[in-house]
Parts: sequence; C-alpha cells; structure tokens
Amino acid sequence: MSPINGKISKKTDRLDILNELSVYPNHMQQDGRFATLKKISDLAKVMVETKMHQFFPLIYRLVKLSLVLPVATATVDRCFSAMKLVKSDLRNQISDDFLNDYVICAVKREGFSKITNENIIKRFLAMCPRRFQL
Repeated sequence: MSPINGKISKKTDRLDILNELSVYPNHMQQDGRFATLKKISDLAKVMVETKMHQFFPLIYRLVKLSLVLPVATATVDRCFSAMKLVKSDLRNQISDDFLNDYVICAVKREGFSKITNENIIKRFLAMCPRRFQL
C-alpha cells in the first residue's frame, strides 16, 4: 500500500502490483528453490525464507489471501447456516446480544456439548444467593 497524504491510493496499488508482476516471474525462475514447489503454501514458505516477501509485498499478500480465503469462507458459511436455524419467525424479536450468544453456541456446539447441565446449575448457583433452592 502506498500512503499519499495519509490515505491509501488504490491507483498506486494497482501500478505497484503491475510492476511487481512484471518482475516477479524472472526472479522466481532464476532461483532453483521455486522450481520444485507443489503447493501455494510451499510458495509462501519459500518466499519468507528467501525474503522475497519483502521485495514483492503485494504478491505475497495475494498468496496469503489465497491461503486464508477458503477457511474464512467456510467459517462465514457456518455462521450464516447457524443464523438461519436460530433466527426464525418465533425468535425474531430477541435482542442482538442474546442472538449473538445463541449463534456462538450453535456454531461452537462441539465444545458446548461437553458441558453438562449439572455444571451449568452449579455455576449459576455459585454466582449469587437465590431466594429458593433449584
């Protein structure tokens, strides 16, 4: 990213990545360590080992994004699927805080399935004294 007057210039970024892309293939072909790579994660590792991520920061950013994007997309899909189950017509009037807590429980259900009802009751009773016994 190129700061101009404290702002990020998209036009400058486009020019910078075009410049990097024009030089990048020649540098990679000259270094034998890049010739045998099979996966994009290997490319990211070798770029860091050879310090090429400093010379080609925008290309390295694209490589990182290509590695993170499938995981991020799957996580968002899981959240929206859980939201569709939770946010029904019957629950349409619940507050945002409660909805957020409920969706977290739905998405992370594997972890919450290990918590027993007895543990929840003990924790609730330990929070403060009650007027009657549960």
